[in-house]
Order: sequence, then structure tokens, then C-alpha cells
Amino acid sequence: MKSVLITGCSSGFGLETAKLFLERGWRVVATMRTPSNDVLPPAPNLLLLKLDVTDPASIAEAISAAGDIDVLVNNAGIGWLNALEGTSIDTARRIFETNTFGTMAMCQAILPQFRDRTSGTIVNVTSTVTLKSLPLLSIYTASKAAVNAFSESFAIEVQPFNIKVKIVLPGLAPDTQFGANAFAQMPEGLNFPEPYAELGQAVMAGFSGPHEEITRAIDVAEAVWEAATNDAAPGRIPAGADAVTVFNEA
Repeated sequence: MKSVLITGCSSGFGLETAKLFLERGWRVVATMRTPSNDVLPPAPNLLLLKLDVTDPASIAEAISAAGDIDVLVNNAGIGWLNALEGTSIDTARRIFETNTFGTMAMCQAILPQFRDRTSGTIVNVTSTVTLKSLPLLSIYTASKAAVNAFSESFAIEVQPFNIKVKIVLPGLAPDTQFGANAFAQMPEGLNFPEPYAELGQAVMAGFSGPHEEITRAIDVAEAVWEAATNDAAPGRIPAGADAVTVFNEA
């Protein structure tokens, strides 16, 4: 039985991905900062672990407890929506700590066992905002674009060890908690600097309005499955109808 370790499984893309791999017979190591038995139903092929990707000790403990892993899915991430002038550098660093450095740290931690076996796949979940820029997302976009660049260079670096690195790029996903989690990062609520208030209102209206094409959590799960199980899959895989459109236009 093959094993997958997925970060950020408490909701959204990570939770749906864990469910999909469980249904298809994989051993799933589902990780989250605060594990809860209510998130996923108990199963003999499921292991829930506590993991904070910004904490080196937490990463080491989770990797040790997980045992042999065939696929690592770096899904854990936090959002941020505000003008650059409304974002402190401390906040920017916090976004990068999870989205960028957390991904790098997980890749680094899994590498020894992948190299020893000369096999393994890493799937990094980023975003199509890295392909089509949107306003008020400069910090978030930068954190995910850095993962894209890192992944593609890293893929060449580990190719001699038969380790594959793939990128999954979701689009807008209104059926997940990602937006709510992003706004929860803002200590004073959704408060744009006054010069950007009108732009902020327009952007929020665009996010909340009707969309002909969106990304569903299952779209991301299926894209991760493709990346994990199909050696011939491309290095970048869009997830969701809107993501495919943006990807094809980029």
C-alpha cells in the first residue's frame, strides 16, 4: 500500500485530497496544526498527526511518526488580501514562513528517505494568481510564485535520484474556507488603507459575485492525484475550470 503525507488537512483542498486518497486505497498521513478526529472518519489506513510547517521540531516529529512515505503533498498555506501599504513586513514574513519556507522545510525533511529509496513524488499546491496577477494579492502571490520557481529548479536538482516534483495550481475556490481564513489573518478585520478602499470594495465584489467558472476542492484533489500517480503528468497542473482557462491563456 502506497503512502501519502498531506499538510493542511483540516479543511478545503487538503481535506478533500485526504478523502480521495483514502477512498482509492492509499495509506494517508493527514496532518494539521490541531488534529481533530471529527475531520476525517476513522480508517485503518489513516494516520492523523499534528504538524506546524513553520516549526522545525514539529516537522521532524511528524516525519518520524509518519514512517515510509511515497508522496508528499505540500498544501498547507495561509491567504492574505490587502494593499502592500496595508501590510506590515512582519505580516509578509509570516505569510512567507508558512507558504514558502514551510514548503521548503517539508521538502528538505522528506528528502533523505526519498533519496535512500531513489523514488518519491512531491506535489506543491500554489495558485493561478501566479499566472494572472490580481490586485491586493501581491504578498500572497509572491509567496506562491516563489514556490513555483523553487519547485522547478528543485525538480532538476533531485531528478538524478528519481524524485519528481510537481506543481498544482488551483483557481478561485469559493466553496472552501480559504477566504475566511485569509480574512481571519487581519487583526482588525477587512480594513483597507483609505486610498485603496474603493479598489478593495471592487475586488471583494468580484470575489463574492457569481462566477461561471470556479475551482472546487475535488478539482484540486483530482489534480494532486494526477500529479502523484502519473509519472508522465506535466510539471504544472491547473486545477479547476477557471484555473484551466487562466493556464491556457498564460
